[in-house]
Amino acid sequence: MQDAPVIAVDGPSGAGKGTISHLLADRLGWHFLDSGALYRVTGQACLIEGVSWDDHPAVTEVARHLDVSFTYAESGEVLVAYKGADVSAVIRTEEGGRGASTVAAIPAVRDALLARQREFCRPPGLVADGRDMGTVVFPAADLKFFLTASAEERAERRFKQLISKGESVSLPRLLEDIQERDARDSTRSVSPLVPAEDAIVIDSTTTTIEQVFDQVMLEVARKGLY
Repeated sequence: MQDAPVIAVDGPSGAGKGTISHLLADRLGWHFLDSGALYRVTGQACLIEGVSWDDHPAVTEVARHLDVSFTYAESGEVLVAYKGADVSAVIRTEEGGRGASTVAAIPAVRDALLARQREFCRPPGLVADGRDMGTVVFPAADLKFFLTASAEERAERRFKQLISKGESVSLPRLLEDIQERDARDSTRSVSPLVPAEDAIVIDSTTTTIEQVFDQVMLEVARKGLY
């Protein structure tokens, strides 16, 4: 049972779902769940604790006892801590993304984090950003979106983002990483990355964030949630 209305926003990395979800939660004044952060923290926690991502039982134990906390900076940025130490930056690296995708493919890890994700659902409402929000975590969500874009466009966006932060990256390598992650996420045995049957699919390959947000808000209004 849901304690409050939920809007699920799913899709692959780089499709804009994080930005859209943040904007939507801010506009509605609702809570926000970045489910990917939980998996990124799990992957990072394994590195900190000396646990190999291939050691499924050990990774599952890390997930079950994950000491993670989320706080909000005055800027609105979500700060993530593991055992009290800020890991916000390191979990957002490409390595952090690979770790998240790898541990997320372990069924027992997904089970361990399922209840924790559902705890975010509380009044006045929740915007849930992830890959299986509308299919597994909140199957009864009041509204479901699936944002997508071509792998090439998503790689280009990530390339520009990392370059703006002063990082040295290779566009071909980014594209390869995204394609590998897409394959891993969409073919895993549990909670594969697929649109929910009742999800509204939006392709953002040739549209701006503002255009996508306008389309999302139109659907939110139609549903009577704003």
